[in-house]
Amino acid sequence: MDTSTIRSIKELPPEENMLPGTAACAGCGGLLTLRYCLKALGDKIVIVNAAGCFTLLTIYPFSPFRNSWLYTAMACAPAGAQGVRDALDILIKKGKLDPEENLKVVVLSGDGSAYDMALSSTSGAIYRNLDFYYICYDNEAYGNTGFQHSGASPFGSRTGTTPPGKEVPVGSQLQKKNLFDIWNSHKPPYIATVSPAYPVDLMNKFKKAEQFKGPKLFISHIPCPPGWGFDPSRSVRLAKLSVETGLWPLKESVHGEVEHTYVPKKFKPVEEYLKEQERFSHLFKPVRQEDALKSIQEMVDEYWKKHELLP
Repeated sequence: MDTSTIRSIKELPPEENMLPGTAACAGCGGLLTLRYCLKALGDKIVIVNAAGCFTLLTIYPFSPFRNSWLYTAMACAPAGAQGVRDALDILIKKGKLDPEENLKVVVLSGDGSAYDMALSSTSGAIYRNLDFYYICYDNEAYGNTGFQHSGASPFGSRTGTTPPGKEVPVGSQLQKKNLFDIWNSHKPPYIATVSPAYPVDLMNKFKKAEQFKGPKLFISHIPCPPGWGFDPSRSVRLAKLSVETGLWPLKESVHGEVEHTYVPKKFKPVEEYLKEQERFSHLFKPVRQEDALKSIQEMVDEYWKKHELLP
């Protein structure tokens, strides 16, 4: 891939490495992210897919991918990637595979796998300096099994297992895990957060990552129309609002050094993002939960103050 920086969406590669007509939900932000990721990675890849929403994309004999695809359980996609990488390396070493035919190994997982079940498997893969790409589509719950709470579910959200009620009106009382920092503590070559609403930023991060051998992570915050409760046509708007309110910082880390790749000139109030989703509607009606709303805004402000980027 040409590693020069692109400046506009018009410069995105025209090639499509994912075909239309998938079984994904209408307006799935993860599908849009994946489309951009595959534009960046090209078709000489093998995808190791942890069980999740995107397992449904490939149902025999149909597949939207132009490349090879391997299904694994939720907890072991990084281990599966290790096996694929080892097999490729052995075939090349024995002269049975031309190095020109080498494939990039890509793990594709939802947040349930990335934040929870596969965390030990992932830590081991990073520790072994496995040369692979890890793409996490983060819709902040176990999306294809009833939208149950995951380690990525945010404070104050309604999920299938954290319904707001008389005893706990706020919904989820837990804070979202920080997967970026968990990975960064291992000091891998490259980590980034991305968004389907910022494809140029996403593409340039893949271009930068290509120069590094070793573990490379891309976490995409993705709107989920049925889980979050909004019209599918507003998916990109929600993705953009999560960045413009400061809830989803766009950043990258090279060997542990973190830099933000986009900082809004003026941060929008988090309420603009929360109000558009059914999963947060209990924070506004029948009674506004001022303490919870204030807590969410303060959490965002503290993050940007810590990095000295709040105007």
